[in-house]
Order: sequence, then structure tokens, then C-alpha cells
Amino acid sequence: HHKGPIRQCCNVRGSSSQAREGLKRHFSELQTAVTRLLTERLSVLLSEVDVIEQDSVRPLDDCQKLIEHGVNTADELLREGEVAIRCGLGEKEDKLGSFTKKALQIQLDSLPEVPVLVDVPCVSAQLDDSLLYALRDRVSRHGSVSSHPPVQIEELQERPGSVLVRWCKVDDEFAVQDYRLQYRRSVSGQYEDTYIGPEQEFLVLHLDPHTDHLFRVCARGEGRTEWSPWSVPQTGYTTLAPHEWCPGSEGYILSSRRNIAMRSDSSPSKAGVLYSNAPTYFCGQTLTFKISATGQVDKRDSIGVCVGCEGEAESLQRDQAVCISTNGAVFVNGKEMTNQLPSITLGSAVTFDMEVVNLLPISNNNNLSDGGNFKLRVTIGSGNREVVFDWLLDQGVDCLFFGCSLAHPGWKVLVF
Repeated sequence: HHKGPIRQCCNVRGSSSQAREGLKRHFSELQTAVTRLLTERLSVLLSEVDVIEQDSVRPLDDCQKLIEHGVNTADELLREGEVAIRCGLGEKEDKLGSFTKKALQIQLDSLPEVPVLVDVPCVSAQLDDSLLYALRDRVSRHGSVSSHPPVQIEELQERPGSVLVRWCKVDDEFAVQDYRLQYRRSVSGQYEDTYIGPEQEFLVLHLDPHTDHLFRVCARGEGRTEWSPWSVPQTGYTTLAPHEWCPGSEGYILSSRRNIAMRSDSSPSKAGVLYSNAPTYFCGQTLTFKISATGQVDKRDSIGVCVGCEGEAESLQRDQAVCISTNGAVFVNGKEMTNQLPSITLGSAVTFDMEVVNLLPISNNNNLSDGGNFKLRVTIGSGNREVVFDWLLDQGVDCLFFGCSLAHPGWKVLVF
């Protein structure tokens, strides 16, 4: 216990250091981005000034050149006239004739039209402090520092090849819109998103048994875009092997993790029952079958749980098994119940929950396999409805197989 305060002190110092680094990095990135945006905007406005200047000055330059050309021509003609007056009588006639000819050609009274002063552009920039006021307002409210995250992980429950994570809100003032759950292998790797949504629990699948994983959760407030600080990471693991379908069964193709089975058309006539690889279902757990693709419904179809994996059976509509057919009919030890569930469709999730009710009679040495009635309370759920019944078995069992039989191709069933 004497190490507790030291560890907590380290946690405060460590998280404070991380918060400082995060703040510095974020505001440094913001400064760079804002400077870049302002530089780009300045460049755009300066280029607009350049374009207006060039477009406006060009006709005025042309006008000036034309006037200068006319003045130069008149100047030359004036000098030619002075020369003609000063020269001798012999040349005078010729030079005056040439002068007169040129003088008739020149248009001294013709000048290009000069724009009125009010029509000539006067370039100016319109600037005010509105951006600064808006920035000051937003910056003053940007970011926050808190000593406790508004949400914490409440419970980690091991499931076959998975962990059920539950979390709760610890800040009553915080109005939550969405939660965000991340996990990573504790020895290495980056955190990755596994759930974003309004629920307060999520089953994280595809976890290797006997391997520590770190889980953390945060929340987003109503109408906000930024996420809250992360909860304190919690370590969780599962000792239970994942549910897998049995490979090599005729008429079925399995995914690489063997948790998805697809009914193929390789043996359309009779494929029999596809069982689990081992009896991995234990009482007290929830077993879920998720339908990710559908085929034609057949009343012989079955998805359910059984005591053994008898090779010859065509369906789980038999003794020592409970199942649901794709049409929603429920069978217990081969007998159809009067209660029926909705037909199984694309996206349907069928759940099986079981608990031991009693063992009768209890023998002297309390051995489960001594015979007598072994009663399990079974709940099968599908499409927001459920049926509850007692399943009588002639001997005690602590683990069960699961299976499915589907008459037509196209069905795809994920188990977890």
C-alpha cells in the first residue's frame, strides 16, 4: 500500500507533462497554420492590386505614347520649317514644298481621348478589425484543461475471443452526444478506434486469448466537434478461446478467423449440420449469431445449441438441441414450440442465453453425470422479441456445442 501515493503522484506528474506537451504542440501547429493562411490571403490581395494596376495603366501608357509621338513629329516639322526659311533661294522652294506637304499630312489637332479623372481607377484596400475580434473571441474559448475526464471505464468482462467493455459518465454537467472507445495491445502498437456512438457498452471482438489489451474511452459534448480527455486506460484480457465453426464441413466456406460461415452451393442437396470446432459455449454467457447475408428460407433450417455434434443429423431440430429456424419457429429437443420469433432476415442478431435452474435428483457424490433431470433456463432473442423456456437434459453438461443447418446457399452467419 505504501507504493500507492508514489504511483498516483507519478500519474499526476506524467499526465500534467503530457497535457503541457499537447497544448504546446497544438498551439504551435495553430500558429503555423494561421500564419500560412494570412500569408496566402495577402498574396491573393496583392495579386489583385497588380492586375488592376496593369489593366488601368496600359491604356493611359498607350495614350501618353501617342501624344509624345505627335509632339515629336511636330517638333521635327518645326525644325524643318526653320531650316527652309534660313536656306538660299534655290533650295527654299523645294524645302518649303516638302514642309508644306508634311504639314498637310500631320494631324496636330487630333489627340487620343484622355479618360476623365473620376473614371481612372484609384486603388485602395478595405480592411477592418472584424477578423481580429472574431479570432479573439474564438481563441479565448479554444481548448480547456480538466483534472478528471468526464467518462471512465466501469467494467471489463471476458468473453470468448473478446472483451465486453462498459463505461459510465462521471461528470453530471457533461451532456454527451457520442462516446469513443479505443484499444491496443498493451505491449506495442497504436490505439485504434473500435466504437463511436451513443451506447455505454461495446463487445470488442478478435482479441487473442491470454493477451493484455489496454482500453480507454472519451466523449463528445452535444453540439461540439472536439473530444474530451481520455479516461484512465484499463487493462483487460480474455482467457476464453473464440467461438469458431468447424473447418472442412461439406457445403460451407469459412472466413480466415473461422467465425463466419457461408453456405455455398457446392452441395445443394444435403449439407447437414455445421458444428462449432469445440464445445465453447458455457452457461451464463450470451451467444450471438449475426446474419450478414441471406438465402432462401427453408423450414428445415436451424441455428442453435446442442449437447454433442452427431455427424449424421441433417438439422438441429432433434433431441439434445435447442434451435430457431430461419422462419422464426423455435424447437426444443426436436419439438416445435407454440411461441414463435420473427423470421430471420439480413442483419438479424439471434442471441442464446442459458442458466442452470436445478439438478434433480442430486446424487450422493454430487456427480453431474449420474443421470436425472438437468434443467437449463434458455432465452432466445431475435428482432426485439424473445422466448424463455426450460430445456430438460438427461445428464449435466458444463459446455455446449453450437451449430447451424441451412438448406439453401447464400446464407452467411457470424458467431460471437
